[in-house]
Amino acid sequence: MQYRSGSQIREDFLRFFETKQHRRIHSSSLVPANDPTLLFTNAGMNQFKDVFLGAEKRDYSRATTSQKCVRAGGKHNDLENVGFTRRHHTFFEMLGNFSFGDYFKKDAIAYAWELLTSPEWYGIPKDKLYVTIFAGEGSVPRDDEAEQFWIAAGVPRERIFEMGAKDNFWQMGDTGPCGPCSEIYFDLGLEAADQPGVDVPFPQDEQRYVEIWNLVFMQFDRAADGTLTPLPKPSIDTGMGLERIACVLQGKISNFETDLFTPLINRAEQLTHHRVEKDSDIDDRSRASLRIIADHARAATFLISDGVLPANEGRGYVLRKIMRRGIRHGRLLGQEQPFMHEMVYAVRDEMGTAYPELHETADRVAKVVLAEEQQFARTLQLGLSQMNEETLKSGALAFRLYETFGMPLDFMVDAARDAGIEFDLVGFEKAKEEEQARARASWKGGSQKTAAPVFRDLAKTEFQGYKLLRVDGAKVLAIVKDGVGATVLNPGDAGEVVLDTTSFYADSGGQVGDIGWLYSADHNSVVADVAGCTKPVQGVFAHKVVARQPIAVGDVLDTVVNGEVRAASTRNHTGTHLLHAALREVLGTHVKQAGSLVNPQRLRFDFSHFSQVADEELEQIESIVNEQVLKNTTVQVFEDVPIDEAINDLKAMALFGEKYGDRVRVIKIGDFSTELCGGIHTAATGEIGLLKLVGEGSVSSGVRRVEAVSGTGALSEFRKDFDVARVASQIVGATTAADPAVALRDKIAAQEEELKKLKRELDQARMKSAASAVTGDAAVDVDGIKLLAQRVPGLDRNQMRELVDNLRNQIGSGVVVLGTATEDGKVALIVGATKDLAGSKVHAGKLVGALAAKVGGKGGGRPDLAEAGGSDVAALDGAISSATETLKSLLS
Repeated sequence: MQYRSGSQIREDFLRFFETKQHRRIHSSSLVPANDPTLLFTNAGMNQFKDVFLGAEKRDYSRATTSQKCVRAGGKHNDLENVGFTRRHHTFFEMLGNFSFGDYFKKDAIAYAWELLTSPEWYGIPKDKLYVTIFAGEGSVPRDDEAEQFWIAAGVPRERIFEMGAKDNFWQMGDTGPCGPCSEIYFDLGLEAADQPGVDVPFPQDEQRYVEIWNLVFMQFDRAADGTLTPLPKPSIDTGMGLERIACVLQGKISNFETDLFTPLINRAEQLTHHRVEKDSDIDDRSRASLRIIADHARAATFLISDGVLPANEGRGYVLRKIMRRGIRHGRLLGQEQPFMHEMVYAVRDEMGTAYPELHETADRVAKVVLAEEQQFARTLQLGLSQMNEETLKSGALAFRLYETFGMPLDFMVDAARDAGIEFDLVGFEKAKEEEQARARASWKGGSQKTAAPVFRDLAKTEFQGYKLLRVDGAKVLAIVKDGVGATVLNPGDAGEVVLDTTSFYADSGGQVGDIGWLYSADHNSVVADVAGCTKPVQGVFAHKVVARQPIAVGDVLDTVVNGEVRAASTRNHTGTHLLHAALREVLGTHVKQAGSLVNPQRLRFDFSHFSQVADEELEQIESIVNEQVLKNTTVQVFEDVPIDEAINDLKAMALFGEKYGDRVRVIKIGDFSTELCGGIHTAATGEIGLLKLVGEGSVSSGVRRVEAVSGTGALSEFRKDFDVARVASQIVGATTAADPAVALRDKIAAQEEELKKLKRELDQARMKSAASAVTGDAAVDVDGIKLLAQRVPGLDRNQMRELVDNLRNQIGSGVVVLGTATEDGKVALIVGATKDLAGSKVHAGKLVGALAAKVGGKGGGRPDLAEAGGSDVAALDGAISSATETLKSLLS
């Protein structure tokens, strides 16, 4: 085999299938588009899922990709294994070739064998390869067909092995496309065996015989009852891990030894200042830590680049775990300063050729990683302050430190050993399993079903709504009522009506669907009210209706969109494009759309940004948008543009979470904004009238949201503002200030200052009253120790602490116990012991804990000062009175 770099291997794979008439398709985002069933893109077929389900049609029937994937959460979770095995990764690339009802087993097998063994391509020795086929199970027979095709391709019969459904039968979900598969394995040799040098036959040694390629033969459709029906057009879905085939072709036994990882591992060594000797066996843990940093840097860089940000739930939570695991292993190597953000640039340098978007996003990604490193350092320090003997003895409490503060398990185990405590590993693992079960339950994605035949088998609806509000002569192709096909809707029935042509825009791209009416063929009477429009299958428009007259399949109707409502939506949609461009101009080019909603009432726009947008910045953004509105610039629409031309030549921005085909629609507004968009827009910016920002806030860590209104919505907003200004003028009265809002703000500020002054005076009065009512003279003797216990009304906790300090000074040596009923109906207790007694004779924490139990609460603290709370105010006087006996009991 001739040595090939990882980049060459990727390119050779794609080029090989291009010679077999496959369309090269760019990797889709790690955030699956329009698929709630997946946490992350985890296989090459994800972006073609709707094609396999029959919900989408492409203008090609063969495709090849190198798909970026992440498996670090949910069903496919490799996180804990990464770094300690040869082949587990969080981020990896999946090479694949796909047939959508075109070629099937014979060609798929022939292509695979040619690519792997031909001297013109990978040139792998045939005697190093093994093949598996489906052995047959249940109602599905043995895949004799695949076996014959492998033999015909040149594979010796003795190198073909049969396996059961667990290994060699694939299904997309509980229902839908499924079928047998064939896997190709490579023999890494005795050196790579589970027990090096021990010869074990295939397939019994998982380390020696590595699976490099899986060919899935989609030939059945599984119904809800388990029945398998042959698909009319069987398809092919294959997947070969780039990291694994690179390991084979570069003569290594571990993926981490390939050139896909060695530059990153070398950079991790430099940044952590921890050099690992290449042939040393005594530094295996350090070597694993470097592998983890390299792998996790790839995952974090690509996830953040694709719009995921660290958070406490969902995708952001998994990203945070990946990042913190990498940071923690840097600390294990001795690096306690931020370093992971520098790894972002190493990933960009190694993978920027295949993924050029990294050159644009690297700076933004590095900022996100640095912020997470700094936050993790603070969190870890807080976690250390929480770690004590009680925590280390309880697995549940230890897991809380692990989960909440990122406290490393091995760190806690070592701390327990040093303290002579047995760490509760069983309890820790139980708490961890419970949390993982909760996390799985919280991910609401379900199994995506095959598109209903009533939708799937229909021709595409011709959409004429870009230019027309009314389309006459639309034919009813299908009716759906209560989720199933129907032939008629009677007056009063609600359902969905599919037409062969329409003027109604369907929900997509953040813009909501149109509303309006369906008219009878005589153009005069309303047949149904349309409350919205969706696309259950790509290209098929389903109108949500309530019938006024009978509607039957085959009827001819007119589609009439509510023009006033449509105009309001288009104003807000074009305003969204202007707002996006203005945000980038004011805040920086790191701003990228992270979600949007456009309806007739308002627009909502989510975007990546690291801090609150200042009022001055919002005013500047609003001014820039309205400058563009006043220019009345023509909104240009370019239809059916090749996607490469749109992005490279027209410099159009692709939007987060959207799925684009090979040909796209481009919206260009002068030199100010150019985006890929299928939505409906105004003809010129002046039609927006005016755009008014009405809100800004946080959505999640690193994501902000602005809301705005336009047209008549903006007019309503200005009327509200005018009413507020009028009321403000009435409140402040005659003033020399030009702006009533400024005058009102000044008046409110003055009143707040007056309130603060009065509160300070009230607090001082309360303290004076309490101090005069409680003096050291009231202390009693308890076994030779002075005890002063008193209820003090009207004081907050800070005042109680201050009073305790004063009283301790008064009595010189002794214990002070104070209690009060708080404004919210609870009990507050505080115990202070003078330094000569604290710890040696009296422990304030134990005393306050005993008293708190009498008022339905608990608490504790230091030997010299401790606080507690309670819920039973009626028991407070009794608790204070019992302080003498409680102290005497603790002393004895």
